[in-house]
Amino acid sequence: MQDGGKVINQFTYKNAGVNLNAGAALVEAIKPLARSTARRGAGAELGGFGAMFDPAAAGFHDPILVSATDGVGTKLKIATATGRHDTIGIDLVAMCVNDLVVQGAEPLFFLDYFASGRLDAALAEAVISGIAEGCRAAGCALIGGETAEMPDMYADGDYDVAGFSVGAVERDGILTGDGITEGDLLLGLASSGLHSNGFSLVRRIIADLGLDLDAKADFQPDRRLGEILLTPTRIYVKSCLAAHRAGLLKGLAHITGGGFPENIPRVLPEGLAAEIDAASWDLPPVFGWLVGAGVAPEELARTFNCGIGMVAVVAPGRAAEAEDILSVSGETVRRIGEVVARTPQLPDVILSGADQAWRG
Repeated sequence: MQDGGKVINQFTYKNAGVNLNAGAALVEAIKPLARSTARRGAGAELGGFGAMFDPAAAGFHDPILVSATDGVGTKLKIATATGRHDTIGIDLVAMCVNDLVVQGAEPLFFLDYFASGRLDAALAEAVISGIAEGCRAAGCALIGGETAEMPDMYADGDYDVAGFSVGAVERDGILTGDGITEGDLLLGLASSGLHSNGFSLVRRIIADLGLDLDAKADFQPDRRLGEILLTPTRIYVKSCLAAHRAGLLKGLAHITGGGFPENIPRVLPEGLAAEIDAASWDLPPVFGWLVGAGVAPEELARTFNCGIGMVAVVAPGRAAEAEDILSVSGETVRRIGEVVARTPQLPDVILSGADQAWRG
């Protein structure tokens, strides 16, 4: 624009790299996805400055609120490299709600944060469709979120996601692990794969071995490597809540970053340890591939879930009942060990037979 021969710049948010119209269009596009997650206590309508939840309408009488926030780490790099973004949202929900249920809490609602350098509406909608799918699986409402377009913060095609969830548990139903005693049994609930931990190591192996994510995997030749790695994190909410409400659980441990050694001790009282038999379940092929690539069993157990995404602690006399309820709810359940007295010479988690069972 010129004024008497002088050039006057017209600055707009759009020519600075932020498209407000695209953001508004995305909100309209995902409103039906949010509505599909509506539940008692929340209508899951988007567009307000804040969203409300009514615990009384959800059936709670004396609730304690439990919150969790998480992301999916560098698994996003696998999604970007393969161009598949429809399952990352499931991972995001799972990483939050699985942390709620270990305390006996029912997930109530979920909010997401999606950030990129330039908004790709189709990509964002694919991610959010996965978030909605995860919310439906967990029984929680997608009641809000934030879409941030930040030029120069992210490279073209890159994005980041984070999630935040709130759950509730009746005051007398909180799972603390305080009642766990020596002799209690450990039930392992099968994972769906790598879930959302350890991908920096996985990506290093892929780079060093020069592997193609679009190629068929040697260890599972009917599927492409990228597809296997993107298998979404399993959501354990409904099965674990069913077992907890039946009074069968003494404790739950979500096996995420840190694997068995860091996560199981978080629910054990002082003076107790977990003894796990690595031969009590079959190591899934993707983990066998990692061992074959040079990841030692000890490193595998402290970085990945090794095929067990959740560990339930139950009394020996009620183990069969717990197994039945969890199995009917869709879980693959294995008795993987027991709670033992901890001595100064023992670690918090004793993993026996891993070298022999996992190097086969």
